[in-house]
Amino acid sequence: MQTSARALTLSLLGRRATAPSITALMRMALETPGLLSLAAGFTDNASLPVTAVAEALRRVASEAPDRGYLQYGTNAGRPGLRVGLAERLLRQDGRAGEADYPTERARWAERIFVTNGSQQALYLAIQTLCDPGDIILVDRPTYFVFLDLLAGLGVEARSLPVDSTGRIDAEALRAMLKAMRADGSRQRLKAVYFIGWFSNPSGRSLQAGEGRALAEVLRAEDCVVPVIEDAAYRELGYEAGSASARAGVLSDPAWDGFPRLYCGTLTKPFATGLKIGFGVCDHDGWRAAMLHVKGHQDFGSGNFAQALLEEAITSGAYDEQLAVLRRVYRAKRDALNQALEAGGLPALGWRWAVPAGGLYLWLEGPAGLDTASDSEFCRACLREGVLYVPGALCHGDVPPRHTVRLSFGVLSPEGLAEAAARFCRAAKAIGASLRGA
Repeated sequence: MQTSARALTLSLLGRRATAPSITALMRMALETPGLLSLAAGFTDNASLPVTAVAEALRRVASEAPDRGYLQYGTNAGRPGLRVGLAERLLRQDGRAGEADYPTERARWAERIFVTNGSQQALYLAIQTLCDPGDIILVDRPTYFVFLDLLAGLGVEARSLPVDSTGRIDAEALRAMLKAMRADGSRQRLKAVYFIGWFSNPSGRSLQAGEGRALAEVLRAEDCVVPVIEDAAYRELGYEAGSASARAGVLSDPAWDGFPRLYCGTLTKPFATGLKIGFGVCDHDGWRAAMLHVKGHQDFGSGNFAQALLEEAITSGAYDEQLAVLRRVYRAKRDALNQALEAGGLPALGWRWAVPAGGLYLWLEGPAGLDTASDSEFCRACLREGVLYVPGALCHGDVPPRHTVRLSFGVLSPEGLAEAAARFCRAAKAIGASLRGA
């Protein structure tokens, strides 16, 4: 087909747009025969709930002879699903036994809007808050796909300062905000974003004291800006009660007065292909703006997938699948962790914490090692036939170049053992060259 010679001028957004980092990783995985991927955060294929989804469809079809589940839905999402989500969140935040529970359930259901995965909720949040040049504070390290989202919208990410244990450093944050006020960038600060449970990429969870300290510093420095809590992995803690270990930002009184958005998903804890997430926003104007923009984009997320998930939650199939996934991912975590230890990685100077949930191990290599995507270490891993996410992608400022994210979601325990062996061989080869240098 002959293309037109006429010049095309893209919008500012179109000119800023670059391929997300994840697409390059996926391309390498697809184009390299025999490659074992520890990169993409996909879920376990063998444990997808085929029987539960088929049974949910049977029940939905029998209970809705008008076939409304195959029709368009509302922009905010199915009312029954939103009530079910409100009930789950109130239970997780320890509020189901309160005297005003029915009133709160109705209020939270009204604040919920259903999205095409939690990623859409994040995108809507930034679209409605930020203009190019604005600033968002983020975890250190943080979800690298969110960083790509910010870059595509022309928004600057700055990492929250942390101490040697990876916890938020309140005093360093105070100094950072004072410096931002002095240099004039404080007025461009539009929101704070953090991952509450079993972070992608680090696997760590925010502690209650950390959240309170963060809110206190922001309030003291007159930075009562919108706060976004990403709870994509909240329900993937390996212990059944781990989702309730800390109340979310919506129920924590430390955040009273801040505009709050809580983003969750029903895909990773059930079936990723259904691609349904949600947001809960306590600020009426912000929520309305997000729904307006969402209406322009899709005027309602897939009603069919919502109907299946509503039925799965109501019937208990959702929680049964969660119990399966907790066992599966705990076993996979152990398989990868044990294989890395058996491969001699700690003796080479590598360190990592074993997470209590989620899908990832966050590794810190020895000083002097470069694990970035253009590094000799990355090339050595590709030669060995294993792929990882360079940790440098996961920072909103000058990143350390010796960190790695490994995902154990996709491969079998046997595949994880082989991938770990390949990773360790590459680490030994590059370690030997570093010592020789």
